[in-house]
Amino acid sequence: MRLALFDLDNTLLAGDSDHAWGDYLCERGIVDSSVYRARNDAFYQDYLAGTLDVQAYQDFCQEILGRCEMEQLQQWHQEFMRDRIEPILLTKGEDLLAEHRAAGDKLVIITATNRFITGPIAERLGVDDLLATECEMQDGRYTGRSTDVPCFREGKVTRLNRWLSENGLTLDGSSFYSDSLNDLPLLECVARPVAVDPDTKLRAEAEKRGWPVISLR
Repeated sequence: MRLALFDLDNTLLAGDSDHAWGDYLCERGIVDSSVYRARNDAFYQDYLAGTLDVQAYQDFCQEILGRCEMEQLQQWHQEFMRDRIEPILLTKGEDLLAEHRAAGDKLVIITATNRFITGPIAERLGVDDLLATECEMQDGRYTGRSTDVPCFREGKVTRLNRWLSENGLTLDGSSFYSDSLNDLPLLECVARPVAVDPDTKLRAEAEKRGWPVISLR
């Protein structure tokens, strides 16, 4: 079975769900907006520059999960999906998923953004298999800490290889769609790497290597 792997943020979405969640928390007054927004923006710039300390970022963005009840978090996420995610879902992205689904490919979203944020998004897109940065849970609620290998840069390759082994699958004939140079380690592993509305560095790399460059915008 061929795999069709998809990054999520700025690939299937016209924006970054992780950063948008931080903006949502600020707009709702759930966090101190002036302090939180500045740190959230700084981490996002580090991500764009390829210098993100992923563990420091996860400690920052998952802290809110550890101090809130699950029912409250779920309510906020429903509002977040309605107000922040639905407007940035890309029709061409959903069409691309449908094209691979019709071809019999196994769809997988693989993202650095944590599972709390991305689980409902993957479900909305009809993708059953999601590899994401994991949120630690204890006694039925989040601890506010991440667990396992962050699904970021080389960590995506580590997490994917383990998942392939567990499911008896390979990367033979596989495709991976991404917008970011941060995903270069995984793009180099697949049979068909595709740059989607890429950042400047990935566009240059894709053109140098002869990889397809497409737009879903």
